[in-house]
Amino acid sequence: MTIEQLKMLVMVAQKKTIKQASEVLFKTQPAISQGIRQLENQLGLTLFNRDGYRLELTAKGKQIYQHALLLLNESEHIQKLASHLSQGNEASITLAFEASFDLNKILPVLDKTQSEFPDTQIIIRQEYITGAYESLTDKRADIVISAESNHVQISNDVDLAFIYQGSLINVVAPRLLMRHQNLTSVKSLRNEYQILIQDSGKGTQGIELDVQLAQRCWYANDFSTKKKLILSGMGWGKLPENIIQNELESGELIKLALTYAQNILQLNYCAMRLRSSILGPAASKLWNNLVILNQNHKHDPLK
Repeated sequence: MTIEQLKMLVMVAQKKTIKQASEVLFKTQPAISQGIRQLENQLGLTLFNRDGYRLELTAKGKQIYQHALLLLNESEHIQKLASHLSQGNEASITLAFEASFDLNKILPVLDKTQSEFPDTQIIIRQEYITGAYESLTDKRADIVISAESNHVQISNDVDLAFIYQGSLINVVAPRLLMRHQNLTSVKSLRNEYQILIQDSGKGTQGIELDVQLAQRCWYANDFSTKKKLILSGMGWGKLPENIIQNELESGELIKLALTYAQNILQLNYCAMRLRSSILGPAASKLWNNLVILNQNHKHDPLK
């Protein structure tokens, strides 16, 4: 059984005559007739009813026809993929981003990359605090999006493209706030649990970030869990503004304005790549589209 035989089967089934199938496939009628006969002999089945003027699939032929369509689609995909890879395109690229980054900011870029390189798999990996940057320097990601911070010393080998400025905001649920009338100082929350995010990298290993002395802490490994804990009144802490807008508007979460605390942390989110690494066509196009976001931005605080 060959791909050519399956093409003959499908075309004869669709056109109902050998003549019309031969015109589409650019093959002679005897060649198509012989190909169908050989396929039937190989399968041990009669695929077409030849009693009428038009060729109709038998019941068993209809089942074989459906599978032939699937196989031909797979064959076409393999040919496209082979052509894609032979042109130097990547089989996959990895984009890592720091979890507080608002992915909505780059969805149009991802959509465009997907349209231009449909056969390149894009692996998107979420990291925390220094994890995204480390995945770049460890060459586990081709491109990363992370925030500039005091915890990361950006290498001279790293290109930056600013995307937007975001915020992490200290918030609390009304249930916890009711336990502290006239709350003004972070010191008053020492016996409440500050909910913190664990670093997926090693940059802050052994360091407690934004934590006062003797503060009770819980650690979560994702913002969804941290948000649920804070909403339940079990603790307080910073959350990305983009994931708590609805809760701030509804009053489910309240911004804290505390002395001796950094209540709002402004972060500049940047796309990053290693200058010393050669990007393939798909990764290069993704990077260029991220750079265009920077160029279209009215104000770039990195300049």
